[in-house]
Amino acid sequence: MATNRLANRTRQTLAWINSRGKRFKNWYVDYRFGSIDENAQLGRRGEQAAAQLLRRKGLNVIAESESDRAGEIDLIALRKRPRLIVFVEVKTLSTTRPGHPADRVDENKQARITRAALRYLKRKKLLGIACRFDVVAVWWPRDEPRPTRVEHYESAFDAVGIDSFYG
Repeated sequence: MATNRLANRTRQTLAWINSRGKRFKNWYVDYRFGSIDENAQLGRRGEQAAAQLLRRKGLNVIAESESDRAGEIDLIALRKRPRLIVFVEVKTLSTTRPGHPADRVDENKQARITRAALRYLKRKKLLGIACRFDVVAVWWPRDEPRPTRVEHYESAFDAVGIDSFYG
């Protein structure tokens, strides 16, 4: 009799979790990997989605929208073992036009990111640590609460320009 009651209670609990599964999953993802501000502009929401993806992959996001006179870096992440600093450029696309968001990171943009990364490494006294440059492409159609697709390209480009000696 007690076993029957326990089995019924377990079935009820599982049914409750399944009925609220998507909402519960979204809450857990936001709690564990960072939330997305639904009222932010599209580019900022794309950066937040990219930061979630990087945290899921085990990287620690140490800076967001880091900028100085050399340029801006969307996300800076750290991998602890082996130690590596990852400079991430996030491109978010809201339309269904042909083309890939990552194609918008041209050689000029790569050079600006390289200069900003070098200045960041100098400022933080991290010149001896290995680094790489990644690109995260986010497809986020209008009127959607979450992105439809997020792709992470590791080592998307090498250091470009006159500051490329450390790449």
